[in-house]
Amino acid sequence: MTIDRPLAVDSAGQRLSGTLTLPDGAGPHPLALLLPGSGPINRDGDHRRLPLGIQRHLAAALTGAGFAVARYDRQGVGESTGEFMRTGFHDNVDDAAAVLAALRDDPALDAGRMFLIGHSEGALTAIALAARGVPMAGLVLLSAPGRTGAEVLRWQAGRLLPTLPAPVRLVLRLTRTDLVAKVARNHEKILATDKDVAWVGGQRLNARWFREFLRYDPRPDLARVDAPILALTGDKDLQTDPADLPVVAAHAGGPTQTRVLPDVTHVLRRQPGPPSLRAYRDEAKQPLDPSVVEPVLSWLAAHNG
Repeated sequence: MTIDRPLAVDSAGQRLSGTLTLPDGAGPHPLALLLPGSGPINRDGDHRRLPLGIQRHLAAALTGAGFAVARYDRQGVGESTGEFMRTGFHDNVDDAAAVLAALRDDPALDAGRMFLIGHSEGALTAIALAARGVPMAGLVLLSAPGRTGAEVLRWQAGRLLPTLPAPVRLVLRLTRTDLVAKVARNHEKILATDKDVAWVGGQRLNARWFREFLRYDPRPDLARVDAPILALTGDKDLQTDPADLPVVAAHAGGPTQTRVLPDVTHVLRRQPGPPSLRAYRDEAKQPLDPSVVEPVLSWLAAHNG
C-alpha cells in the first residue's frame, strides 16, 4: 500500500506544497521528481480549466513500479504561496532545485537514484536543473523542445493554423494576416517590456516568464548534462516538434534514447485522425497512453541500478 506524505519546501521566500508518495516495501526508494508543463499547474498536472492529470497518472504508474514520486503545486497555485503571474522560467528551475535538495536529505529516499521526469516546459526545467551539475541518475523528457522558446512558439503558430476552425482561417485570409509573423511581432513587444506582468496584444501576460522562455535555448545546457536521457514526443504533438528529438540527442552530453510515438498528442494521449487542440478535453478523460508509460517504466528499470 502506498503512503502519501505532505511535502513542504521553502524556495526564495515562498512555500511550495506538494506530495511525496512512497511505494510498498522497505526503503530507501528510488525517486522520480515530476515537473509539469507551462501554466498555473497543480501537483496533479491540472489547470483549473483543463484537468489533464498528467502528473497524477505518472505518479500512479511509477509508484506501482517501486518508485517514490514527488510532485508539487507551482507558485501561486493550489497550496503553494507566491504569485504565478510574476514567476519566471528560471524561478521554476530554482523551485525544482529547492525541492530536489530537500528530498536528498530524506532517509526514505536513495540520493543516488533520483530521476527528473519533465513534460513540455517541465522537460526544459529538468534540462536546466541537471545542467547546474546536480547529481542525477537520469532524465525523462516528454515533449521536450530542442530549440529556443521563440522558435518553438513560431513553430506552434504554423502548426496550429491548419487546425483552426474554418471561419477563423477565412478571417485570417481576408485580413491577410500572417499568423506566424503576428506571433513574432508579439514576441518583440514582450521582449521590449521590463515588468513582470504586461499587457500585450490585448492580453495580460506573465511577461517575465515569456521573456525568459523566449530566450532560453536548451542546447548549451544539454551539452552539460552527462546523465542518461530518454526523450519521447508524439507525432501528433502540436506544441513540440517531434523533429526536435534528434536535436536533443545531438546536443546531450550523455547517452540518449529518443522515440517518436505514433498518434500521441502533446497531452500524452492517443488521438486518431488529424491532430486538434479541441480534442484535449475529451482526451483528458482518458489515462495516459500505454505507448508513453511503458517505455518510461522500462527505461527507468534499466537505469535504476
